Amino acid sequence: MKKDWNFVFIAGLFEIGWVIGLKHSFNLGTWLLTAIAIYISMHLLIIASRRLPVGTTYAVFTGMGTTGTVILEILVFGEPFQLAKALLILLLLCGVIGLKTITPGIDQEGGRQ
Repeated sequence: MKKDWNFVFIAGLFEIGWVIGLKHSFNLGTWLLTAIAIYISMHLLIIASRRLPVGTTYAVFTGMGTTGTVILEILVFGEPFQLAKALLILLLLCGVIGLKTITPGIDQEGGRQ
C-alpha cells in the first residue's frame, strides 16, 4: 500500500509541473514537456487508484497539486504572498494528510486492509 501512496505523491509532483506548464509554456518544447507531465501524472494516478479509494486518492493528488502550484508561483514566478492564501493552503494540507492517514488500502485480493 505504501508503494501506491508513493505513486500518488509522484503523480502530484507531475501535476504541479503540468499546471505550471499550462500557464508558462511558450514554444513546442515546453508544450511537449507539459503534455508528457500530464500523461505521467494521470498514468500514475490510475495505477494508485487500483488499490486505494478513488475519492481519497484524487483528493490527495489535487491537494498536493494545488499546494505545490501555489508555493511555486510565489517562490519562482513572483506571485504576491497573502497570509489568507497561506492559511487556506495549510487547511487544505491538514485535510489531505487526514484523509491519507484514515484511509485503508485494498490488498492484492481486493479486500480492505
